[in-house]
Order: sequence, then structure tokens, then C-alpha cells
Amino acid sequence: MAAGVLDAGGAVPAAAYGGELTLSVLVTCLVAASGGLIFGYDIGISGLCSSPSLCIRVHAGLLGFFGGVSQMKPFLATFFPKVLMRMADAKRDQYCVFDSHALTAFTSSLYVAGLVASLAAGRVTRWLGRRGVMLMGGALFFAGGAMTGGAVNVAMLIVGRMLLGFGVGFTNQAAPLYLAEMAPPRFRGSLTVGFQFFLSLGILIANLTNYGTARVPWGWRLSLGLAGAPAVFIVVGAFFLTDTPSSFVMRGKVDRARAALLRVRGHRADVDAELKAIVHAVEAARGSEDVGAFRRLVTWREYRPHLTFALALPLCHQLSGMMVLTFFSPLVFRVAGFGSNAALMGAVILAGVKFASLILSTLVIDRYGRKVLVIAGAALMIVCQVANAWIMGAKSGKHGEVAMPRAYSVALLVLTCVQGAGFGMSWAPLIWVIPGEIFPVEVRSAGQAVSVSVTLGLTFVQTQTFLALLCRLKYATFAYYAGWVAAMTAFVLVFMPETKGVPLESMGAVWAGHWYWRRFVGGGDGKPEQRR
Repeated sequence: MAAGVLDAGGAVPAAAYGGELTLSVLVTCLVAASGGLIFGYDIGISGLCSSPSLCIRVHAGLLGFFGGVSQMKPFLATFFPKVLMRMADAKRDQYCVFDSHALTAFTSSLYVAGLVASLAAGRVTRWLGRRGVMLMGGALFFAGGAMTGGAVNVAMLIVGRMLLGFGVGFTNQAAPLYLAEMAPPRFRGSLTVGFQFFLSLGILIANLTNYGTARVPWGWRLSLGLAGAPAVFIVVGAFFLTDTPSSFVMRGKVDRARAALLRVRGHRADVDAELKAIVHAVEAARGSEDVGAFRRLVTWREYRPHLTFALALPLCHQLSGMMVLTFFSPLVFRVAGFGSNAALMGAVILAGVKFASLILSTLVIDRYGRKVLVIAGAALMIVCQVANAWIMGAKSGKHGEVAMPRAYSVALLVLTCVQGAGFGMSWAPLIWVIPGEIFPVEVRSAGQAVSVSVTLGLTFVQTQTFLALLCRLKYATFAYYAGWVAAMTAFVLVFMPETKGVPLESMGAVWAGHWYWRRFVGGGDGKPEQRR
């Protein structure tokens, strides 16, 4: 993508505003990115594995090492005693063991609540700003952590879980937008990846917390209650942040917008030029304020590309195979000979691999662009998934009942880690980076809300249906996801424009210059033609 893009005044290079990596912008983005701790901690503490019976069976009865509190025996005995009774009757087929609908409701209720909250956050953000919504999300997450930690019945547990979901929905909607709007265009990708970095850190902290509390009868309460710690961190940190310039301008506070720009860009940057571009974009958006942002995004022809990627990017993320990677990781590390600490070791190794891949993506994303990460990540994932399908099918039997030879188990371990690196360097960060930068200001909150809600909705669907898919496809599940990765990668390469280094206010020119999407958008200045 060329460095020169169009804005209200003509051709402007991406670095024309002079924004650099000042200490202020680094601290500001660091605090905002820490919102990822909330989602990451909850994923790790409750577990993405929707079948406790499978997780426990894979570990030969080692409760609490993987999959979160839903695998802790005291937790199950307190709220789901029938699950423990039914586990003893699990069939030998490790692909088709049953699960509990009540327990999956506990796990999945967060995603439903988060879906609703993220849609509501699109409107609330226009009133309170990005910072205000992050504060609200942190407060709700703290309340949810307190309620689940002190729960005495299933109803209280699920209500607390829903409060956690509301907190996740608000934070996931506001924090990536905040990062995209505050970061200088040259470094926007690297700084926005910080959200995924903290998300991964939250998962690791939760896994270690579960390991430390698994042997204590009331340890599950501590694991759930400690969700308040990342919530306090983001709430306290957000109090010291300024809101984004775009958010200030949308609420008529231009002077505060200029002060915010000076704070994060430094006095040597041309903040007046950047402020002028922001004001121009907001004024253009106000020309159609009589129609709601969600309605415009869904029904207006000019926003067809934005709506397409608000739906397609979460689909790419979910169909990358992250669920099967998470689901099979304990089995992979156990058969590779890690013994009784297989789950913890697997979590630590995978977390380390993902951290390393995130560092790599941070170095590459603003130098070579988003599509390079898509291609590299897809190549790694496809090769590893196809190889894993062959090894699992040929060396472990149709139902996973055959002991796998040592050499193949080690190969499976290595392939799983490489697959995790492929995901960690591509769709793990890109699901937060791209939606935050592709939407024009008038539908930016709505677009991010749709993207987050679709992500959470698809996670809910995956959680509820993955066992049925696994039971039918067995080891071919790896190949199933490899096919989706190939298809979605081809779609992205053909239809997604490169957004590296483009100021947000000039993003309209990117769509207007694309061979396919230019037939839908206006003249490239971000102002819609108001055709339906």
C-alpha cells in the first residue's frame, strides 16, 4: 500500500502528522490494552473446554489442571454433583464422551451476555466515550467476579457469570477502538496488538491460579473471585487516561480533543492538521445523523465492505482451528510423556509459544502489513492441521484408543506448538487490530460492536456444538479446520485492502481504491453518498 493516501485536503503521507512513540502514548496504550486481561483471565479461569468429562478423562482423573474451575472436583460437587456421577460411565471413545448442558450453560452464559453488552456499547460509547465504557466494563467485571466467587447456588453462579459477560462485552468493544484512535498511524498495528498480548497474559495467569488452588477445597472460590484483580487494574488505570480525540470531537469538545492530541503526540507533532482531519470526518458523519449508526451499517450500500468484514473477520478467527487446538492440547502433551503435570506444562508451553509469536507479529505488522501475517499464519496452521489429522488417524486408532509411538507423539507436540504460533501471529491479534481501523468514524462504534458481538456469538456456538462435530469427524476435525483456513485466507487476500500506516480519517480512500469495493463506497473522503 502506498504511503500517500487521501483526506479532506488531498494527498497526505501517512506520517504527515508527525506522531511518534512518546512516553505518554506508550503508557496510555499500555493501560488501555490491559483491558485484554479481563477477557483472558475469564477464558482461562472457566476454560474453553465445554466437556468436563473429556478433559478429565484425557488426564486420567487429574482434576483441576486444565479447563478451569469447571474441572475442579469441589466446584463440581457443589454445583453439578450429577456430572461427577455420570463421569464414571463415560465410554472408551475419547472423541464422543458426553457433557453437561448445565455446566456448558455456566461456561457459555458469558458469551451471550457479552454479545448483548457489546451491541449496547456501540450506542453507549457515543455518550460516554471510549474511556467511560472501559470504566463501566471494569466495574461490571469486578461485580461479576465477586458474585461468582461467593456463589451459593447455580442461579447466583450464572448471574455472576453474566455480569462478567457484560464487563467483557463493554471492554472488548471500547479498548481496541481506544487503541486504534490514540496510536500514531505508523505504529497503530503494534500498539493495538497489545490487547491480545494482555489477553494471552490473562489466560496464563488464570491457568497458574487454577493450578495453585486446585488442591484446596475452596480454591475454586479464590480462582473466580480473583477476577476482580484485573478489573481493578483497568478501572484504576482508566481514571488516569484521557479520552480519544475522535470521541471528544463527536461530543463537541474540540478543545479537549486538541489537548488529548498534544498529550499523546507531543508538542513537535502537527496536532492541528490531525485535529482538522478528525473534525472534518466527524462533520461529514453528522450529515446523516438522522439515521442510526447500526441501521446505516446494515442497510446503506456505502458500508457494504465494512459490514462484510465486521462479519467475516470473526468467522476467520473462529474457524482458524483455535477451538480444536485448545481442546486437543491436554491429550497431545499427555501422550508426549509429560506425566501428571501434562496440562500445566501444556498450558505454559503453549502460552510461551503464543507470547513469542505475538512479539513477532508486533515487529512485523507495521513494517510489512496485515496480509503478511495472514499468509504466514495460514501456511503454518494448514500444514500442522493436516499433519496432525494424519498422525491422529494413523497412529492412535479410530477412537483414540491406541497408544501412540513416542516419535509420533513428540511430532504431534511440536506440530501443536507450531500451529499455536501460527494462530498467535495471525488471527489472534488481527481480530482486534483490523476492526478497530477499517470503519469510518460515523459507524466506528457500531462496527466494532458488531465485530465483537459476532466473535462472542460464534464462540458460544462453537462451545455448544464442538463436541458433536468432534464425535462425528474425530481426528478429521483437524483437516476440517485446515480447509476453512485455506478458504478464509483466500477471501482475505482477495477482498481485504491493506491498512498499514493509513490514518483513520483517510481510510475511505483505501476502500475507494480497491478493485471490488470501489463500486460501493463514495469518493474516498469518508463521506457516504447516502444511497440505500
